[in-house]
Amino acid sequence: VGDKVMVLARSGLWQEVVNVPASQTFLMPEGMSFEEAAALLVNYITAYMILFDFGNLRPNQSVLIHMAAGGVGTAAIQLCKTVENVTIFGTASASKHEALKESGVAHPIDYRTMDYAEEVRKISPKGVDIVLDPLGGSDTSKAFNLLKPMGKLITYGVANLLTGQKKNLMAMAKTWWNQFSINALQLLHHNKAVCGYHLGYMDEEFELVGGVVAKLVNLYSQGKIKPKIDSVWPFDQVADAMRQMQEKKNVGKVILVPEAPKEESKKEEN
Repeated sequence: VGDKVMVLARSGLWQEVVNVPASQTFLMPEGMSFEEAAALLVNYITAYMILFDFGNLRPNQSVLIHMAAGGVGTAAIQLCKTVENVTIFGTASASKHEALKESGVAHPIDYRTMDYAEEVRKISPKGVDIVLDPLGGSDTSKAFNLLKPMGKLITYGVANLLTGQKKNLMAMAKTWWNQFSINALQLLHHNKAVCGYHLGYMDEEFELVGGVVAKLVNLYSQGKIKPKIDSVWPFDQVADAMRQMQEKKNVGKVILVPEAPKEESKKEEN
């Protein structure tokens, strides 16, 4: 009672009072704000497990990070910087390139005006060692083709299914039609790995996830990682907060906070 904690839950966090099992709570380290705590777990656990557990990231390797200015993207960039001499390619709209360069992306690529696969090949003809794929559809095939021998593709989302404010059934059908498919024999011939990751299905893996959180807290305490917060919105502005992401304006996390309780406001007035 009274501990400040970060929580993991699949859903139901957009409310003032939240009830989660104690096993899904983790102590906040000294000096961390509640906004940072809200921004840490999902994105950094995902980025850490993709890069290190599946990707086996090592010094002198190269990584392609899609949606590099988003939550998982910014976490992945910071984690890549904890390994010596990692070359980061990052896709994002042109307005975000300066921020990406400052954060450590060697080669920002505007996916709206350029073919990112061609741009990667210009700089690294053999391709890259690791691709983080939150896109799905035909982009997963492009990612697989961009891998060097012994390269690893980790798919962890299907953002291509979401094309706007309303469901576009044609776009969804096209994405499913173009969904990447490969068999074991093809993998043999290519000398490449394909992995799938979904933190939401790690509900029972308390030791595994807890071990990752301990490493992340340690990195935070050393100043090696720090959640990047784009903006903070009260619950009654949730539509504006969603629009911030939908219009791809955010660099880092969009955070929702309940308004200050009325009792506290009254105390301050007194």
